[in-house]
Amino acid sequence: MGRINYFIAFFSIFNFSVYSQTKLLGQVRNELDEEIISSSVILKDSNNKIILYTFTDNAGKYSLTTDKIGSFILTASSVGFEPKTVEFIINKINEPKTIDFILIPKVIALKEVILRTKRPIIIKNDTIIFNVDSFKQGNEQTVEDLLKKIPGLNIDANGTIKVGNQEVEKVMIDGDDMFEKGYKILTKNMPVNPIENIELLQNYSNNKHLKGIENSNKVALNLTLKEDFKRVWFGNSSLGYGLFSENRYDVKANLMNFGKKSKYYFLTNLNNVGYDATGDINHLIRPYRFDEPASVGDNQSVRTLLSLGFDTPNLKQRRVNLNNAEMLSLNSILTLSDKVKVKILGFLNTDEVDFFRNSLQSFSVGNTSFSNTEDFAGRKTQFTGFGKVDLIYDISKTKTFEYSGKFNKTNDKNSSNLLFNNDLLNERLNSNNQLFDQKVVFTNRFKNNKVFLITGRYINEKTPQSYLVNQFIFNDLFIENANSTKQFSKNKMQFSGVEVHLLDKKKNGDLLEIKIGNQFRVDDLNTRFELLDKDNNLAFPNGYQNNLTYTSNDLYVSAKYRFKLKNFTLLTQSDFHQLFNALENFKVKFSQNPFFVVPKIGLDWKISEKNKMTSSYSLNTTNTGVLDVYSGFVQTGFRSFSKGLEEFNQLNASSAVLNYTYGNWGDKFFANSFILYSKNNDFFSSNSVIAQNFSQSEKIIVDDREFLSVSSELDYYVKKVKNNFKVSFGLSKINFKNIVNNSELREVKNINFDYGFELRSGFRGFFNYHIGSKWTYNQVKTIIKNDFTNNMTFLDFSFVINNKFNIQVQTERYFFGNLENKKSRYYFLDVEARYVVKENKLTFMLSGNNLFNTETFRNYNISDINISQTEYKLIPRYVLLKMEYRF
Repeated sequence: MGRINYFIAFFSIFNFSVYSQTKLLGQVRNELDEEIISSSVILKDSNNKIILYTFTDNAGKYSLTTDKIGSFILTASSVGFEPKTVEFIINKINEPKTIDFILIPKVIALKEVILRTKRPIIIKNDTIIFNVDSFKQGNEQTVEDLLKKIPGLNIDANGTIKVGNQEVEKVMIDGDDMFEKGYKILTKNMPVNPIENIELLQNYSNNKHLKGIENSNKVALNLTLKEDFKRVWFGNSSLGYGLFSENRYDVKANLMNFGKKSKYYFLTNLNNVGYDATGDINHLIRPYRFDEPASVGDNQSVRTLLSLGFDTPNLKQRRVNLNNAEMLSLNSILTLSDKVKVKILGFLNTDEVDFFRNSLQSFSVGNTSFSNTEDFAGRKTQFTGFGKVDLIYDISKTKTFEYSGKFNKTNDKNSSNLLFNNDLLNERLNSNNQLFDQKVVFTNRFKNNKVFLITGRYINEKTPQSYLVNQFIFNDLFIENANSTKQFSKNKMQFSGVEVHLLDKKKNGDLLEIKIGNQFRVDDLNTRFELLDKDNNLAFPNGYQNNLTYTSNDLYVSAKYRFKLKNFTLLTQSDFHQLFNALENFKVKFSQNPFFVVPKIGLDWKISEKNKMTSSYSLNTTNTGVLDVYSGFVQTGFRSFSKGLEEFNQLNASSAVLNYTYGNWGDKFFANSFILYSKNNDFFSSNSVIAQNFSQSEKIIVDDREFLSVSSELDYYVKKVKNNFKVSFGLSKINFKNIVNNSELREVKNINFDYGFELRSGFRGFFNYHIGSKWTYNQVKTIIKNDFTNNMTFLDFSFVINNKFNIQVQTERYFFGNLENKKSRYYFLDVEARYVVKENKLTFMLSGNNLFNTETFRNYNISDINISQTEYKLIPRYVLLKMEYRF
């Protein structure tokens, strides 16, 4: 409680100081006593450094506020008039000053007048331009730090960038994209000093020939560079090493050159302080775009069957990520001619992660009740090598050929020592992934309003796994007297697809889209589970082996028409699918050839310039995949097995979506609400047997499942006090049925509810803050009800003492409602001080993390079959001394 009082008192003192300000008022007029509108009024200190600026309104009036005292210079100027300057002194704050200006016309001969005014936000059609200097607070190191200061952008704890509920497509540099959906590699590493503007591109098209034709609501970001950083090599390097703590280090470097004909970006990062320099690698390797032209195959991948228990809690990754990571990325874009551009990306990453947790799980189903304890100590060693080449050939102004080829190799070696109840288990899991992906796209904008695309793609991916456990705990399942188990699995997929897509934009704004395509996929799944006695094979148990080939061919036609009716847009769509499925399991063959139609209807309503609403309703049919149809049990955990349906099936569902937005960019108030309701006529559920030493789950098809999701966000900028206020709300509700331990079908209801707020200041002075809190409520109800409420609160301070010295303070508090008092609250404190020895050259930093030295973190979870408490080991307190050099 003392820590909380300290934070509140600290916050209150500085908050009071912020609101103690002097207001400058006045009017700008000419010699005829006429108001001069849009005059610039600039406030400077005694060293002639700009502090604030504004423009006069339609009455020629202006208003400025400052929390500083001393000598100042106030200048008013306007096109065609001589500027006028007034010097004055502020001795006390909170005493308003009125300073009026009378400007005298400037008599000169003008051939051409160009007025360049850097305003914080400029809106040009579908592009919103943010002037970086207007949003910097002096404590930003990477692009991600800067983006958090841009109004309307939401950056979550993993670095995902969203505008409202929608993630950005990419983050470009001067119009060129290197990383697609893997943009976190850029935003988490690139320094902020070369950036002049951030451009938010609305209604963005990934294919330039589709601009103005396709109906796009996508968004992207473009970073424009300062002129001094173009066509020259520049970069930075940073070295940090631990003081008063165990061996901790953080090393990173960036080397860049961005010209018109070539762009290079090389970066590296080595650290064992929990920092994730890449984000989710899968976004780089497998970028996914839904229902977009030329996106054939984006939803095709191979899933692994088994993983060790490395699941992390809902906590900042750097607190629980006991890593030892090395990353190197080499990227270039070469313009070989006016028509040919080549993009080359190379990525290497190694990581060694240690993980510690212990848990207590209490199971209660019907008449069966028991508890399990787990004390888990694991290590995950991973190597990822990824390469990609893109070729873009502009055959003409209206025709483009694109080729994309990529290769990925990932090797995982996982091991654990697991004390399960009183049995010590040693797990060993080797898992590999190899991906070979080739795609070609030809685009022809053969008329101004018509585009024709042909896309072809081939994917080959395989994920072999080998899993060994040195103890045998399945005496209730098998009669053999074994002492260990082993499973080998190989899941291999080949995909080929071709699609022809026509888009025809009518003169009245209507849009016709027709797609014809064929997608062919072959899956080979082979699993061998064996019982061992001192590494010698005892048996391959019946019912625990798989050897199947699943082939699916989808021949489809899609027709979509979008009607434009004044403020309304009506969408009608029908997709026709003819499937050819074949399954061969242990040389027994099955086949089916179902035909189905997927209809969709949507309505968009532009109520006014600020009020917009979109809605849609669709029927969906989903074809079963290879992991739905296998007939033998596979091991999915040290004590769990699962199996599929053993037959084909298609699942039917319907869904409705409603989205409402109020406000536009630059408005003080912006709101977004989203509602999704879906109903599954039939869905995959489970028939499970739960015992203390094992669980077995079989897929079954059950009728009727409902899901409801509601989310809302409000964003309000209070200009008077320069604060941005956000409120968020979310609700999800799902009900389904399953079978556990030979019970009847039982209904499970799950409710999740969250709400929270954030308040971020945007002062130009030395102090800023960011405070927020979020509450989450979870409830699971069967014949009994379990629920809990958690809370996370943070309070961050930024002190920019001067241009050379700043201090950043971050605090967090976590509360878990269903844990005993002593273990229900957790506090964290991080502090970093930065001193600039030479601007844009040399900086020293002292960084302290987890200064309260919170060594463990416990959370509480519920499901329809158990209640669990899990405690995780965290990275202990450490202090780093860092040096950054820019060149």
